[in-house]
Amino acid sequence: MQSTAYIWAKVLSYLEQQLSSTVVATWFDDTEIVELTDSSMTVFSPVELRRDTISRRWIPNIQDAMQVLFDMNVSVKLVGEEQLKSVREAGSHPDFIKNNPQFTFQSFVVGASNRFAHGAALAVANKPADAYNPLFIYGQSGLGKTHLLYAIAAEIHRQHPEFNIVYIKGDQFTNELIEALRVGDNFKFRSKYRNADLFLVDDIHFIAGKESTQEEFFNTFNALYENHKQIVLTSDQPPSGMLKLEDRLKTRFEWGLTADIQPPDYETRMAIIKNKAITLGVEMPDDVCSYIAENITTNIRQIEGTVKKIMAYRDLAHIELDVASVSRAIKDMYKDNASSLPTPSLIISEVSRYFSIEEHILRGTLRNKGTAEARQIAMYLIRNLTQCSLPDIGKEFGRDHATVIHSIRKVETMLKDPTAPMKNTIRDITANINNRL
Repeated sequence: MQSTAYIWAKVLSYLEQQLSSTVVATWFDDTEIVELTDSSMTVFSPVELRRDTISRRWIPNIQDAMQVLFDMNVSVKLVGEEQLKSVREAGSHPDFIKNNPQFTFQSFVVGASNRFAHGAALAVANKPADAYNPLFIYGQSGLGKTHLLYAIAAEIHRQHPEFNIVYIKGDQFTNELIEALRVGDNFKFRSKYRNADLFLVDDIHFIAGKESTQEEFFNTFNALYENHKQIVLTSDQPPSGMLKLEDRLKTRFEWGLTADIQPPDYETRMAIIKNKAITLGVEMPDDVCSYIAENITTNIRQIEGTVKKIMAYRDLAHIELDVASVSRAIKDMYKDNASSLPTPSLIISEVSRYFSIEEHILRGTLRNKGTAEARQIAMYLIRNLTQCSLPDIGKEFGRDHATVIHSIRKVETMLKDPTAPMKNTIRDITANINNRL
């Protein structure tokens, strides 16, 4: 599951194309997603006039963006300061379980690629704080990490309805900490998390590199662990691969059990396709299932989205469920080599996120050591992952091609040193880029 910050950034980019950059800058510059489920989205804006205008004029545009970009059909609600408090306080109540009843152990398709993680999650659900604590599940986006997180919560809530279950995403933990520091309400913030019986954190990698957030999370982790409370974390990489994460947190994340989820094999993809089709009320022919399983291989979310699209084509275009018709319906959902190349903007976005540097600063003229190195890495990755020419790369940063050549060669020189961390940095950023393709 992508972070809400990433999802909202994509939505705003889409709205700029549909409306204009001026409209988005004027009316959406202080907005953010504060709650997102499969069927609803809550957006915060502190100014009443902006909330009213967005609600009156552009909610259909937002819904269209979510449908096109993420295949999500959501209702959209705008909230202000007072309503925001109630939304955030609701995080201590397991409403997210009620809003996502489909994410259970019963609906999770088990295969060779995820059997270990599934078994570990089930053990934790049956014996919280006894089996494996913490449980750390990692893998690429869309492989079922969040499904297992919700399944653990649902099963523990069924067996222990008195448990205080707290679910949060890594970036939301940071945002709430910032708000608590701003209003001087650290006690309330800490009480919310340190009184949990089950603490679930999705996308924990987003706290890496954020000093105050890591300090607060370290203390929260210790308090929960010492009180024998269950902790479950998910990430797109193992603790050892999170280079900007403090060593003391890496060590604690590895105290319990680390379980990975790999992309599903052919048999698992077939089972997922058939299960999803049955859920949607249709029995998919074996040859059609096989065609989908052979061509849609990236992740489970993409597979499920493909089945939904086929069902929509069947109902709206009245196509037959045969291989020929299905191949035409989903041809845009699997990529050839040319179309799967990342864009320079995506690469710059991921480099900025990795180094916690604003994109406009990365593209700008600031020359301190950290920013300069991040800029050089971005140029190197654009050169190696895209078909952009040196002048094209220079235009992205307002530099000439000679500067680009110098930057690329500097990174290449550092990569030759086996003791330097550059190789791991390039690897991690490249993995993050591939996860967003």
